[in-house]
Amino acid sequence: MALDKPYQGIPGTTIFDAEQARKGYHLNQFCMSLMKAENRARFKANERAYLDEWPMSEEQKLAVLARDLNRCIELGGNIYFLAKIGATDGKSFQFMAASMTGMTQEEYARMMLQGGRTPGSPVRDPGENR
Repeated sequence: MALDKPYQGIPGTTIFDAEQARKGYHLNQFCMSLMKAENRARFKANERAYLDEWPMSEEQKLAVLARDLNRCIELGGNIYFLAKIGATDGKSFQFMAASMTGMTQEEYARMMLQGGRTPGSPVRDPGENR
């Protein structure tokens, strides 16, 4: 039986709770493996083969391959673990956050310097930048 989750109704927000942690356990363990240089090299040499070593769902693997961080989060990924993928790709956390909002890195930085986005304000579809 699922617990009452009064925080579920926050628009555009996935809360990383115990249920999300269970769902994303192997995805997050994969991300943490990227802390070791030899694992980063293996992943970059053949991403699919490395992902196939992990008992992740096919949806999780495809989200990683597409670098669809929003989908990774929906599938149980924790942004602090997912940041290891960005670091492996040589991307900053700011770049990753911007990609999740559909903004360029410069637009995202400007928005944050101006106080951030107000709750409920629209964000572009991240696919628009591709």
